[in-house]
Amino acid sequence: MKIIGTGLSGLIGTRIVELNSDLDFIEISLEKGINLLDLTTLETIFANNPEATHVLHLAAFTDTNAAWEQKGDTRGLCYQINVVGTQNIVKMCQKYNKYLIHISTDYVFDGQKKTAYVETDLPNPLDWYAETKCLAEKVILDSKLPATIVRIAPPYRSKFDTKVDFIRKIIAKLKNNEVCQLFSDQITTPTFIDDIALGLRQIIDKPVPGIFHLVGSSSQSVYQAGLLIAQTFGFDPKLIQPSSLADYLSTPNARPYAPNLSVSNEKFVKTYAFTPKTLTEGLEEMKKQLNN
Repeated sequence: MKIIGTGLSGLIGTRIVELNSDLDFIEISLEKGINLLDLTTLETIFANNPEATHVLHLAAFTDTNAAWEQKGDTRGLCYQINVVGTQNIVKMCQKYNKYLIHISTDYVFDGQKKTAYVETDLPNPLDWYAETKCLAEKVILDSKLPATIVRIAPPYRSKFDTKVDFIRKIIAKLKNNEVCQLFSDQITTPTFIDDIALGLRQIIDKPVPGIFHLVGSSSQSVYQAGLLIAQTFGFDPKLIQPSSLADYLSTPNARPYAPNLSVSNEKFVKTYAFTPKTLTEGLEEMKKQLNN
């Protein structure tokens, strides 16, 4: 099976390729000299690969701090890549009859809900990155293109030198005996990237149109996540100290953060009979992989 993919050289994309080595991926990326904003080049890729059945669209501007600096700028890279780039991919999928699998984010929610977010909850993005990702979802939904929108939550993996995820950032600090101050009043749903890679394969093999949350099977505060990391990897738990998101948000010019990003994967589990790991399970598997 041949898949056209964007963002396959990134934190998640490289693992998708590694764990699905039987698939033939055609990569669209700057590393391959292909710009998502260059419709002429995209046209050539799609025209030259008529046998490709799916497009896996991971490419995105994900630097949330840099995105915040571009707030409201539709000419900025964040908007151009996340919205215009998605518009271009949708156009190509429509013209060349491809099934689109689009990667989105839990950041589309404002975090005010008291229980876990499900796919039918209405997005209400708080920052510019989230807003552009929400707009990208709207582009796809409005197009009526056969597509699956896959929302993921903070991804982590064992090894990837090019980009360090938040779990490995905490591990690196603990290795140096540095104190980690982590929000005790912000809930998150970390997701093991191997599960994203294997879960996406389920969608590739059996596409079901609509929105799915492909996220980890446990939610906890960032502080609790830090304690689990210390426990799993044998670090001093006293290095993990609680701090307050509410206090941070009360400071001048604070970038908004959603307090509750507990996200339910129940729809995905029921549809595909595939259950992503809890954070405890993911950290144990990560430890095993690092020791091999």
